[in-house]
Amino acid sequence: MLTSVRFKNFRILRDTTLPLTRSTLILGPNSSGKSTALQGLKLLCTDGASVGRRDLSADSKNDENAATEIVATFEDPARPPVLLRSGERQPRRQIGTPEQISPRPILRLFSLDPAALATPVSLQPHPELAENGANLAAVLTHLQDRFPEQFDALNDELRRWLPQFDRILFDTPAPNQRQFMLRHARDRHILPASALSHGILLALAILTIAYNPSPPDILCLEEPDRGIHPRLLRNVYDAIQRLAFPEAVGDTRKPTQVICTTHSPYLLDFYRDHPEDVVLSELTPDGAIFKRLSDLPHFADIIDNASLGDAWYSGILGGVPAAS
Repeated sequence: MLTSVRFKNFRILRDTTLPLTRSTLILGPNSSGKSTALQGLKLLCTDGASVGRRDLSADSKNDENAATEIVATFEDPARPPVLLRSGERQPRRQIGTPEQISPRPILRLFSLDPAALATPVSLQPHPELAENGANLAAVLTHLQDRFPEQFDALNDELRRWLPQFDRILFDTPAPNQRQFMLRHARDRHILPASALSHGILLALAILTIAYNPSPPDILCLEEPDRGIHPRLLRNVYDAIQRLAFPEAVGDTRKPTQVICTTHSPYLLDFYRDHPEDVVLSELTPDGAIFKRLSDLPHFADIIDNASLGDAWYSGILGGVPAAS
């Protein structure tokens, strides 16, 4: 597990450290570095051959010649930090000789797009969900064919989240194409993916990610609350925790470290008992900075009789848009 990532001269992140736990929620105003941090972490875990000079360039408003560094520190004290610096083509250990290349964690970053989720796809041997959610029909088909118990469990959870539906079905709309459908529980009416609402599509994608039998080491989710009714956010939170804490649901696989961004005070409320998992991003004249919610002065007094979401929305905790 990563415990922190330090960014230096990486776009809007001029000099700040992102603290991480097994399940981290980052919140803050638009353009405050949330997505930038996830993109930087993705670069750190990417094959160096695909990391270009422009990927590691400083923000155009600042000195374009400034050296960029992204440094990840691991929970295991025996594992050296991993460094990615502008001008280098591959992440390496921060200590030791440059030849000692540190193994990179497997990271998947998702910013789900309902249109991509609903698009029919061609089947393939080992399908993966694309960053925007494309290929969902192929991933669900693979789950049904190779991991039927997981697929059944996903259907059970789908009925709990969305009781109006009782089953995921599949169709072949054209030669060599596959699409998924949902069946209404009451009258067995079948809706193709293209007829489903954005919220239904996004909820199904998050469920599919949560029931992946071989999840990545690190999973980054951009705004998992987007498009989903606030009453369903408890389920979204549970799906995130299922990935991060598999032992809590009797799963023997290794945990996945989950990092999410959000603008939702409703999702934030579920982290009230774990403020150490929440990170605020804020804009300053010197760039964006991160700070752990539980490290704020008088934090316990501030939220004593208030919901965490209300306290953040009010601006008391920071991490909100600047007043006009």
